Amino acid sequence: MRSRIHDVRSRRDARVVAVARRQDGGRALAWFLAAAVALALMAASVAAQAKTMPGSFSDLAEKLLPAVVNVSTTQTLRGRSGPELPQLPPGSPFEEFFKEFFDRNQPQQQRKATSLGSGFIIDSAGYVVTNNHVIQDAEEITVILQDDTQLPAELIGHDPKTDLAVLKVKSDRQLPAVKFGDSDSLRVGDWVLAIGNPFGLGGTVTAGIISARGRDINTGPYDDFLQTDASINRGNSGGPMFNLEGEVVGINTAIFSPSGGSIGIGFAIPSAMAMPVVKQLIATGTVKRGWLGVHIQTVTDEIAETLGLKETRGALVASVIKDGPAEVGKIQAGDVILQFDGKDVTQMRRLPRIVAETAVGQTVDVVLWRNNKRMSVKVKVGELEAGEAQMAARPQDGGTAGQPGQDKKIDPLGLTVAAVNDTLRQRFDLAADAKGVVVVGVDEGGPAAEKGIRPGDLIVEVSQEDASSPGQVADLVETAKKSGRKSVLLLIEGQGRLRFEAVRIVQG
Repeated sequence: MRSRIHDVRSRRDARVVAVARRQDGGRALAWFLAAAVALALMAASVAAQAKTMPGSFSDLAEKLLPAVVNVSTTQTLRGRSGPELPQLPPGSPFEEFFKEFFDRNQPQQQRKATSLGSGFIIDSAGYVVTNNHVIQDAEEITVILQDDTQLPAELIGHDPKTDLAVLKVKSDRQLPAVKFGDSDSLRVGDWVLAIGNPFGLGGTVTAGIISARGRDINTGPYDDFLQTDASINRGNSGGPMFNLEGEVVGINTAIFSPSGGSIGIGFAIPSAMAMPVVKQLIATGTVKRGWLGVHIQTVTDEIAETLGLKETRGALVASVIKDGPAEVGKIQAGDVILQFDGKDVTQMRRLPRIVAETAVGQTVDVVLWRNNKRMSVKVKVGELEAGEAQMAARPQDGGTAGQPGQDKKIDPLGLTVAAVNDTLRQRFDLAADAKGVVVVGVDEGGPAAEKGIRPGDLIVEVSQEDASSPGQVADLVETAKKSGRKSVLLLIEGQGRLRFEAVRIVQG
């Protein structure tokens, strides 16, 4: 019996050992597979890094340099040499004497001034893209190729609003050219290559990354710059910024620098903005842009809360140009434009670019926020160049002026208002047809003062209702206060513009 028990135990132990060995083999296989997967992932990561982090830009630079050119301009400057005419009070008896003396002894002289910039060839036929400020006021323009060949250039067209210009040169040989890429696909951190003519040194290559997108540097209504840390200096203006596929994704335009040299903050016009402008300049020599006919402002958190918007987004219509496309399409002051032609207006400054890039004469859907709900209207896009004279016009409709009466203190807003009358028109230099209620006093440090409201400003609307009298203004503010509103939306005319202000309501 003992031997049988022993045999049974031995066989059982053998099975246990076999099971253990199979488990160890399974663990070993699992470990091997895990290691293989890890190595594969590591190899993929290394391959991806090799693709995005090149060991050298030499092949790319060699390919692109011949298409990048220097742009030399010449203009005639007129002036006197020697001492300048002394600054004398207007009407001084010596003014005419000194002027005659300087005109006789220091006649006007002319001298040639030369400046240098960069550009790039986009077509073997000889079309060259550069910045408008590179060729502005130039009398002669010369394009210098990489091999120092100098070609006289003809200005095909220029666009100051986007700072772009197109030149054309003629050559007895086929010129190397580069093509535009998609700047919208760029991500912060992507590698880029900048080539240009810094300080007149000739073709210079620098590399860096996209540091930021959508920069507004206050140079115009369509600011949407790419920011890069690739070295850009004076003379790089008009030069191309390339992606790693050798496509132009930006046009180097400006730098931020206290000294004038590169500190790693450069700005480029995105190719997505440049391409349609360049195409129009080549085709017609001019640029036609879409026009909506509105004055807009930013939607702040306070304004969004006042209008019942869940998100702080869109463009707030401050006023509508009379007889413009927006007025014809029934867009009103106080509307928030959320979407234009299917494109979301995430920020106020996106709207001008979206409208400008829309074909003139096209009818588009515009999604608005009005009276606490979304709605849609159709607008036929006008032409900006034809409507610019109207942009300065003021809307003629509005509230009806109240009758003369006593001042009314609006304590929750920290201001005092009165009905428009002849005395106040003269006191604040108001127009004869001034509408609304006039501000006659502002509490120092109060909510109205915080928003820059001053005596002489007109309150045209309160909570998007016409302001017809001081009493009505007080009632509308009190209604907003009782409903628990933190602020009230005022439409203010004054200080040279029409604007909305969400003014904080003082509770108590």
